[in-house]
Amino acid sequence: MQEVVELQIGQFALIYLLLLIVLFVMRKCRIHQTKLLFVASIRMTVQLVLAGLILTYIFEYPHPIFTVLYFVVMTGFAIHRVLSKNKGLNRRFQWAIACSLTVSGLFVLVFFIVVVVGESIFNPQYVIPIGGMIMGNAMTGMTLGIKTFQESFQGQRSKIEALLNFGVSPKKILLPHVNQSLETALLPTLNSMVGMGIVSLPGMMTGQILSGTLPMTSIFYQIAIMIAMCTVVCVSVFGALYFGYQSLYNEKNQILLFQKDQGLR
Repeated sequence: MQEVVELQIGQFALIYLLLLIVLFVMRKCRIHQTKLLFVASIRMTVQLVLAGLILTYIFEYPHPIFTVLYFVVMTGFAIHRVLSKNKGLNRRFQWAIACSLTVSGLFVLVFFIVVVVGESIFNPQYVIPIGGMIMGNAMTGMTLGIKTFQESFQGQRSKIEALLNFGVSPKKILLPHVNQSLETALLPTLNSMVGMGIVSLPGMMTGQILSGTLPMTSIFYQIAIMIAMCTVVCVSVFGALYFGYQSLYNEKNQILLFQKDQGLR
């Protein structure tokens, strides 16, 4: 197989010309997000370049502490993003989200690296990119699941009040919302798995093929990582919702939806 073509700065810079097409379409459709497009492009470039420099150093001077620190920062950022996108959750719910993301992400990552691949959990070449994909998908699924859970409540306050007045327990009221939110969180990953290999060749597989890895080896890795990502999304969202919803009612069967609400009797 041919070696991957190494892009020079001039060649790389040409890709930004495609953003002119995006800018033209946004202006034509009167989408006033030009500033966001500019900021997102610059921020993405800066963050990825910095990540590249850091990873280059870590790969050249591998040490367990670097791998652990990178995963800790990655996990902390994922938790922060989920909480920042879902305001008003009580402290116990926030802890449920943080613990579910951390424990499920770490468990799936360790299983993938140690059991499936057979490498050291401190090997940065495997832990950092695979951990990034696992935690990134967990973060996206968690954000979608919690957002769905909150919005389902906001639109059904009167129904919740009526059910409470009829003596229905908070657990029976809340569990259907948990199940619906978990299903919503899983759907993007499941749809991606259905179309993979026919509609699209995923990023990990494409990157490995470009780097000279045999296609079948790339396929095995891609299948493994997709199953790992599906698992971490399912387990993390379920854990956060299952332990989180129990913080929304008390022993008197009163439901307090979120911090800003007064409570439903």
